[in-house]
Amino acid sequence: MKAAFSALGCKVNQYEADAYAAIFREKGAEIGSFDEPCDVYVVNTCSVTNLSDRKSRQLLRRAKRLNPKALVVATGCYAQTARDEVAAMEEVDLVVGTAMRHKIYELVEAALRGERPDTQVDIMKEREFEELETMGSQERSRAYIKIQDGCDNFCSYCIIPYVRGPVRSRKLENIVAEARRLAGLGYREAVLTGIHVASYGKDNGRGLIDVIEAVADVDGIERIRISSIDPRAFTDDFIERAAACGKLCRHFHISLQSGSGAVLKRMNRKYTPERYLDTLNRIRAAMPDCSVTTDIICGFPEETEEEFAETVDFAKRAAFARIHVFPYSERRGTVAARMPQVPHPVREERAARLGKVGEELREKFERGFIGKTVTVLFEQMKDGVAEGLSKNYIRVHVRSGADIADRIAPVKITAYENGEVWGELE
Repeated sequence: MKAAFSALGCKVNQYEADAYAAIFREKGAEIGSFDEPCDVYVVNTCSVTNLSDRKSRQLLRRAKRLNPKALVVATGCYAQTARDEVAAMEEVDLVVGTAMRHKIYELVEAALRGERPDTQVDIMKEREFEELETMGSQERSRAYIKIQDGCDNFCSYCIIPYVRGPVRSRKLENIVAEARRLAGLGYREAVLTGIHVASYGKDNGRGLIDVIEAVADVDGIERIRISSIDPRAFTDDFIERAAACGKLCRHFHISLQSGSGAVLKRMNRKYTPERYLDTLNRIRAAMPDCSVTTDIICGFPEETEEEFAETVDFAKRAAFARIHVFPYSERRGTVAARMPQVPHPVREERAARLGKVGEELREKFERGFIGKTVTVLFEQMKDGVAEGLSKNYIRVHVRSGADIADRIAPVKITAYENGEVWGELE
């Protein structure tokens, strides 16, 4: 059997697709790619926006075109939230969703025999973390470790709690075991990821900072990052212990979504702009050189021009290092989809305006490090130029006569040219 795997959307989806490949490889299957004929194609779908749904359908159809006789499997969030719709696609032979994924090989074998395995699960009743392990990620220098699944926040615009179910935390000893295994494979950086990592431990009495400290104790893991995190995770205890953890990268992606208190309330986000800004101040007081990046939605239902202006002003005061800007996308089945909608052209225009502000803030942040020394994990070499990320998430370029990919080295930042940061090895 030759199988290919692909994922759309977040790093959790990519982790799960890598885990599927590891399962198939262990069973003796040959792992192919999505640009060649295979016997089985597995697509880990995304449903965070309407565009994600469309891209998922396109990838499923593309798989069938590569080999019309292949078994095409739809897994993931879109497969869970629109199971009947996905199952009705003539290109799709098996729908798995966001549970029973550890049985993916057995389910595929059954489908290849002509059986129709029952994979329907009420995800809202799931209470145990489903163990999946990878053999590393597609990136050479860093590996992702999934530490939890599910979300209990129910933001008014988000479908994910309905397709991922309640919070389930992975056992700490299993996280550490995977970190040790990945370190043994040569990975230097571990990225702790999940659907809502700030909720880790809600169901087992632990906390995210416990995971960070435990992984930091693993020999071979030299840097730790955490994926997108809720601002409420940053208690004084968390900040103090995070600042004391030398392996934790000084970069936090803290979701904002809006700088308007009224919009945050309609979003059912459980903090205010004032509380968010206080969180940033406390983090920066403890870790002065850290970068803070964020997500912001433009054109949320009922958003006025005045409320959008509040968001722009807040972004400037927060001095984000980078902003991921999204025009609002209504999701069927959410509260926000039933609210009065902002016209699509207005959403796009506001997103473009905020995007320009984000670029200005990024340039200001990165220029502020000219003359300073940062530690960089180099990821690749191309035409004599090494490229990698600093601990505080600045992409740095260095000219080098030797291949220094996968090395961690100090670099003095010397210039900001054409949107790129350049430096010299020290």
